[in-house]
Amino acid sequence: MGSILPPTRSLRTLAEAPKLAISESEDDAEIRAKYRPFLLSPETEEKDWISELELDAAISIAEADLAKTGSRLKVLVLYGSLRKRSYSKLMAFEACRILHRLGCDVRLFNPSELPIRDSVPDTHRSVQELRSLSSWSDGHVWITPEQHGNLTAVFKNQIDWIPLATGSIRPTQGKHSSLPMAWKAFEDEGGDGDGTARLLKSGNRDRVVDCMEEFVKFTVVMRPLFEGFGDRFSERMERREKAESQGDGVGKS
Repeated sequence: MGSILPPTRSLRTLAEAPKLAISESEDDAEIRAKYRPFLLSPETEEKDWISELELDAAISIAEADLAKTGSRLKVLVLYGSLRKRSYSKLMAFEACRILHRLGCDVRLFNPSELPIRDSVPDTHRSVQELRSLSSWSDGHVWITPEQHGNLTAVFKNQIDWIPLATGSIRPTQGKHSSLPMAWKAFEDEGGDGDGTARLLKSGNRDRVVDCMEEFVKFTVVMRPLFEGFGDRFSERMERREKAESQGDGVGKS
């Protein structure tokens, strides 16, 4: 398999690196307002730690993929807490900002109005919104607190509402990172839950950057193969049996 980077690629300075993030002028205003609450003001973003990250390898890959396909990577980010000061939400904001800088079309789903699985028909507005976002996306980023050694109910409820039968690609084990003692990892400011409290500099923060960078690289490589990976023997057999059953019923009273 050939390299997805030019063999003689040299490291560019921050000033030389392309600006891949979707600008306000090219963005859809409604989508920006609804799904990108993580965006910073231009003044803040210019001096922000994410803007100063050396991400040239991932940016080069994303830049080449965008030029080749004309399509940005579409990423759905889910978080698993409804608390006012939710650390998974704060972490989700930071992940979104990194992915945004890498040129992704990032959309953050708010689970606050999603009903409990099977408590309402799947025609419910929030259920349809989540399913539509999942179908739209090339990949998910999942961020959840640990509760009794497992996912939170808020997070699992979102996953449970996304049916495999609609053609979604099953999640596979990917790169994981944890944030020990999350309550100590963020600034005290912004404690009202509006997402302005920022992740403090640490090795854990560096690993969050690693995860987002590797997510972009992996998704660029895998995106052309999604259809093949979603083609499963058991589901082909199920479709065939259903078609044969319907065929047997044609013309019968």
